[in-house]
Amino acid sequence: MIREVDINEISDGKRYTKDDLVCMGCNDCDGCHKCCTGMGDSITLDPYDIYELTKGLNQSVESLLSNALELGVVDGIIQPHIKMQGKDNQCSFLSESGRCNIHSFRPGFCRLFPLGRIYDDGSFTYFHQINECPYPNKYKVKIKPWLGIPNLKEYEQYIIDWHFFLKDMQNFINKCNDENLVKTLNMLILNTFYLSAYTSDKDFYIQFYNRLNNIKQKLSI
Repeated sequence: MIREVDINEISDGKRYTKDDLVCMGCNDCDGCHKCCTGMGDSITLDPYDIYELTKGLNQSVESLLSNALELGVVDGIIQPHIKMQGKDNQCSFLSESGRCNIHSFRPGFCRLFPLGRIYDDGSFTYFHQINECPYPNKYKVKIKPWLGIPNLKEYEQYIIDWHFFLKDMQNFINKCNDENLVKTLNMLILNTFYLSAYTSDKDFYIQFYNRLNNIKQKLSI
């Protein structure tokens, strides 16, 4: 999701890598779940998130879209996001006691919080959104274990490739005056990366890059 903000107003002004320490430790939220409520449609899911959710919950994407997820348009591209529900407008996967029911396979957005990413020169760095988490007396933690993602180097490369692929698609859509072509492209992306089931016992990255290469060949990019 593209955000038009002054990075110096929302961060500590520093850029971090996965091996850096950041003052954001919160004792596993210690009973707080403020970041799981009132998020609107901002918890956008990428293909790895869908792979993890369908595997972890043993549900199809279609099943998840019938209750816990919704489709929305992000910078011109149709993508799924977590649905907020109930009078408190809380995450669909939040328990009655205010704890995450999918914590071990939660989406990348949730793992990242309160960090963000800045993309440039074909890569990215992390930054700390200092006003997002209200937990007091935070302590320093290393980003890599904070994310808790296996094969983080491979995951980070996937995030880079996915981001810049979407950016290319967004640039094309912004310049395209053919609504039918835009709809066709959106459905191609949605079906290729989200609605077509991933094989849960096979490596995600192999499946993703096969799909990415196939769609690039179709689009001649």
